Amino acid sequence: MKVNRDELARFLATFGVAALISCGIRYSYQGELLLFSKILLAVGAALLVAGVVLGYRALIAFFSRRSSKLGTNALILGLAVVAILGLANFVGYRHHKRFDLTSEKLFTLSDQTKKIVSGLQKDVNVIRFSKEPDPQLDDLMAEYKSLGPHVKFENIDPQRKPEVAQQYGAKRVGDVVVASGARTEHLESGARASASEEDITSAILKVTRDAVKTVCFVTGHGEKSLTDNAGPGYSGVAAGLKKENYETKTIGLVTEPSVPSDCNVVVIAGPMQAYFPQEADKISKYLDAGGKALIEIDPEIETKLADAKLGGIVSSWNINVGNNVVIDASGMGQLVGAGPAIPLVTDFGTSPITNNFKGSMTFFPLARTVSIADKSKSDVEAIELLKTSPRSFTKQKLEHEVSYDPKTDTLGPLSLGVTASRKIGDKSARLVVIGDSDFASNQALDQVRNGDLFYNTINWLAQDESLISIRPKTTTNRRVNLSEAQARGLSWLDLFGLPGIVIFSGIYVWWKRR
Repeated sequence: MKVNRDELARFLATFGVAALISCGIRYSYQGELLLFSKILLAVGAALLVAGVVLGYRALIAFFSRRSSKLGTNALILGLAVVAILGLANFVGYRHHKRFDLTSEKLFTLSDQTKKIVSGLQKDVNVIRFSKEPDPQLDDLMAEYKSLGPHVKFENIDPQRKPEVAQQYGAKRVGDVVVASGARTEHLESGARASASEEDITSAILKVTRDAVKTVCFVTGHGEKSLTDNAGPGYSGVAAGLKKENYETKTIGLVTEPSVPSDCNVVVIAGPMQAYFPQEADKISKYLDAGGKALIEIDPEIETKLADAKLGGIVSSWNINVGNNVVIDASGMGQLVGAGPAIPLVTDFGTSPITNNFKGSMTFFPLARTVSIADKSKSDVEAIELLKTSPRSFTKQKLEHEVSYDPKTDTLGPLSLGVTASRKIGDKSARLVVIGDSDFASNQALDQVRNGDLFYNTINWLAQDESLISIRPKTTTNRRVNLSEAQARGLSWLDLFGLPGIVIFSGIYVWWKRR
């Protein structure tokens, strides 16, 4: 029997391709190339080559046809597209890059998180106890792990590994535990809520920092209260300092023999009455012994009584506190809904506190000038931290209508805050004076960079420069509140207005073409 060469070639090639496909299927589910798979690979390749060699004349004739050439070109083009897409996917997988298009960069880790995580010297384990993964937390922790080798993350099913849940004290499904060594911090985000960047970074700080520093707030003179949840209060400051692993407490200098020794930083936030000479003397001695303090003095009339005592402290540090009110006529305050009595600052001094503030802003509801008294003195290293616009000016008091008077007023730029430091033996005493306390109140703390200014100031005073940064962002509330009439009008527009426009346009086009 005579065998047709072309038919034999097709037969061999068909069995060769079938053997190669079988080899590929076996490898896909076995995960390795076993002996039988190797035999299929060798036999399939040999049969395919034999079929091509035997049928090369038929192949040449086939590809010589015009239809074959077009089909081949289409096949090659399709394979090229697939190859390009595959290469792009491979490059994207090996070189991961995400683009955050939100205005607040909500899906980009903050400078503070990057600084803290990249500087870790200890291993930190973040564990979520749940059977179901949390995609949002998984993506967030992938960003954390990319910052350094010390952060590890895993999901653990507490039902399959109850001993691990018991070890870390997990009490319910969805709990997130941050652990380093023997120290743990529970976020308890719950099954339906995902832990935020702010929560995780704060927990990492708490389990890795060896010492907890105390920030003491002076009371007894109408200062801002850490327990006041209203707009003018400082409860937000208390919560923020706790997240950065600081302890806060209040002190009354009238009853204390001196500033308590455990106070790493002393804060005087907007006193409304005068300090007694003995109190001012205790603060001076604290600073002279290498202490650190933040003094915020508002320009209100009552605080002028306090200036006689606190003014003596700051003047010894070559700082001058003006008895005035700063007016900002530049109109920049309208960006945050503020009037001319709320100066906006976009010019910051060269200091670790504000090094990351380029392109940012802070605002100060009712502020006074705070400047360097004599710039030729060298015993104190002072920096004017906050400068207003050139179109700002001072007034002796706040009036209903204000205008610049060259005879009595000083034209900007004006300084609203000064940092000062001096060496006292082997210690570094530090003082920051700001002409406003409302910038860190509950109603202003989360606006622009006000919160970062306050917390960075505390970090600098406490000599925690590693914490100085831009903190995690929060979502801007963009909800539109409509009145009942506006909502009704929008409903009518949605029901009849837009459909009516479409119908009318269709009728008009039909009429023009008929």
